[in-house]
Amino acid sequence: MIARVATFLVKLIVGFVALSLALVVLFKFVPVPVTATMLMDENGITKDWEPLADIDRDLVRAVIAAEDGKFCSHDGFDREAIETAIRRNAEGGRIRGGSTISQQTAKNVFLWQGGGYARKAAEAWFTLLIEQIWGKRRIMEVYLNVAETGIGTYGAESGAQRYFDKSAADLSQLEAARMAAALPQPKERSVVNPSGWLRRHGNTISARIGVVGRDALDACVYQ
Repeated sequence: MIARVATFLVKLIVGFVALSLALVVLFKFVPVPVTATMLMDENGITKDWEPLADIDRDLVRAVIAAEDGKFCSHDGFDREAIETAIRRNAEGGRIRGGSTISQQTAKNVFLWQGGGYARKAAEAWFTLLIEQIWGKRRIMEVYLNVAETGIGTYGAESGAQRYFDKSAADLSQLEAARMAAALPQPKERSVVNPSGWLRRHGNTISARIGVVGRDALDACVYQ
C-alpha cells in the first residue's frame, strides 16, 4: 500500500514538473490565451495582446516604480520586501504582500487568486521557471498583457483604450502612472478621475518614472 502511494506521488510530481515546464516554454513564444482569473470574471473578458514594443516605455517604468523597484536586480523574489511584509502582518493591521512582478505574473498566468500554502509553493516554482526560461523582458511583456486593468478588462492595451481612448503605445507619463496606481485594485480604483490619496499616489509614481529612467531600473527589459 505504501509503495503504491509513493509511486502515485512520484508520478504526480513528475507529471506536474513536466506539464509546468511545457507550459512555461510554450508561453515564452506564444501569447497567453486566457487565465483562470479571466475565466472566473463575471464581467466577461476584454483583452488585446500587444508586444512590448507597442507598449509605451513610461508604463513599464510606472509599474516598476509602483510595484517592484528591484525588478531588474532580483531573481524573482524580493527577500527584503517579503521579510518586511511578514513582520508587518505579524504586528496586525492591514495585510501587506511582498510579491514581485515576476511572482504576480506567475500567479496570474498559471494559477489562481487567493492564498494558501499550496498556491504559494506553486507560485514560487513557476516564478523560478519564468525567471530562468523567459527572462525579464518576456516577464514584463506577459505581465502587462494579462494583468487586470479594469472591470472585465485585461492588459495594457485594453486598459488604455478603456480609460483614455488611445493605444498603450501613446500613453502620457501621467496616464501611465495612473494606470499603474490602479493595478493592485483595478475594480475599486479610479484611473480617469482619481481623488485624494489615489491622485497623490499617481502623481508620486509619475515623478518616480523619471527616477526609473535615470537610474536605468528598467534596463533589463530593454537590453
